[in-house]
Amino acid sequence: MTPPVALTIAGSDCSAGAGLQADLKTFSSFGVHGLTAVTCVVSETPETVSQVHPVPPVILQDQIRLLLASYPIAAIKTGMLYSKSHIVAVCELLADTGIPLIVDPVMVASTGDPLLVEDALEAISERLLPLATVITPNLPEAGFLLGRPVLTLEEQEKAARELSEKYQAACYLKGGHAENSGQHRDLLAHKQSIDTFSSPHLDLPQTHGTGCTLSAALTANISAGLSILEASQSAHRFTHQALQHSLEWNIPGSSGKIFNLDQNQKILEK
Repeated sequence: MTPPVALTIAGSDCSAGAGLQADLKTFSSFGVHGLTAVTCVVSETPETVSQVHPVPPVILQDQIRLLLASYPIAAIKTGMLYSKSHIVAVCELLADTGIPLIVDPVMVASTGDPLLVEDALEAISERLLPLATVITPNLPEAGFLLGRPVLTLEEQEKAARELSEKYQAACYLKGGHAENSGQHRDLLAHKQSIDTFSSPHLDLPQTHGTGCTLSAALTANISAGLSILEASQSAHRFTHQALQHSLEWNIPGSSGKIFNLDQNQKILEK
């Protein structure tokens, strides 16, 4: 039996904690065959972003065009798209596919380094998000899209509903940045309802790749035929477990440590 196929359109992270590498590991954990279209090559670790080298938009389009023509893609995820030109290139090919599209509107790395150039935010809002089946912003990204801060639990629920209505898509709003909360609370706004997924807050020094992992897990589940609610429940559980079982290494020649999420989980606890 052949596995379902999912495509991720995102940046390459040489530390394999985020981006395409995190997506592929997550897809594999769910038994999904992953395809990749590279938007940028990023020199980074969980602690720093050194350089971002964008792939020419024509090469990005060629990757996507070839994959759409060659594989029975059941779901598509977008991550780091970098510029307006890259976003337009993607939208031109995805507008009429009918394939479920999960958009992670990646704007800033967990280190605080920007992952978009200035002209890209408007293109995300006006071109990409209206094509989405599910959008997966975190609270700062929701704030960018709405033009106001989203910090508290009350603001989170209002923002999830507003973004879902604005883009006519399900909105999975990640709550890891919420103020004064001992819980990690994510919300799914879908078809006028709100569902809540909560886990205890984990005090970790780095959470590099959390958003990529969550949206990739959601994409994998949708490619396998789960409903948006079922896919969201499973993605929340998987991401929390990946954080719980984070991998840790000593940095050579230093007293410091570096951490990556464990996206290579083979058994998902219920």
